[in-house]
Amino acid sequence: MSCLWTTQNRSFVPAALCRIAHFVRKDIRTWHRRTALHSFNSRPDGLTLIQKTSNCDQSSEAESSILATHKVLTGNRISWTTLRFMEVSMNLNLLDPRLIALLAALIVILAVVAWLYVRNRRSTTADLRKKFGPEYERAVLTHGSERKAEAKLADREKRVEKLNIRDLDPSEHERFSKRWQAVQSRFVDSPKGAVAEADDLVSSVMKARGYPVSDFDQRAADISVDHPRVVENYRSAHEIALRVGKDQASTEELRTAMIHYRSLFEELVQLPVTVERKEVA
Repeated sequence: MSCLWTTQNRSFVPAALCRIAHFVRKDIRTWHRRTALHSFNSRPDGLTLIQKTSNCDQSSEAESSILATHKVLTGNRISWTTLRFMEVSMNLNLLDPRLIALLAALIVILAVVAWLYVRNRRSTTADLRKKFGPEYERAVLTHGSERKAEAKLADREKRVEKLNIRDLDPSEHERFSKRWQAVQSRFVDSPKGAVAEADDLVSSVMKARGYPVSDFDQRAADISVDHPRVVENYRSAHEIALRVGKDQASTEELRTAMIHYRSLFEELVQLPVTVERKEVA
């Protein structure tokens, strides 16, 4: 039975001891309060002391509130004074002759930079117009603005600069010249065949000089850098040559195509201007 009591009430004993200690502390506090009150009441100045203590506490609280308010107002005044000082300083700085001179110099520099940019743009436009001629106007119409057209033409120049373009040697010059004479002489009997052969011959000359010939549009763009005056004729002649196979080209158009091919051929093989040209029949 004793064992059973110990097992079941093992957690009860500490709890009971805690409650007893709590009530003991409570009674001791109550006794101290009553003793203190009796001592104050037995003294004549007990009530006065309590009142003074209360008044001191109230005065301290009021003084603390006043000091806090004063601190806030003083802080705000300092903040507003600081802001006002900064504003006056900025106004005085704006009237500083050195600052005015610096701003004037900056404006002049910006104006000079803008003028140089506009001048450079105009110079670039004039140079490209002079070099490409009608091809410049075509590029503007194709791309919708001068800026885009000039960027494309500049890209063409950079591309061609990277190509290994060379002149024909004398043997190549003679060989291609004889082939052109043979093509031109066959125009009377076979205009369509002569135009097709002329297109192939021009492509062969371009390839021999180092131009890529896989894509016609790129081929024409490359030719426009060094031969801008005849590139549009080349496009027109090539378009007629494509219509030959569909029987959609007239004899007059075929003759025009041969003339266009000849102008480009002569520039590519660099025939002397004094060479007598045979008229296309």
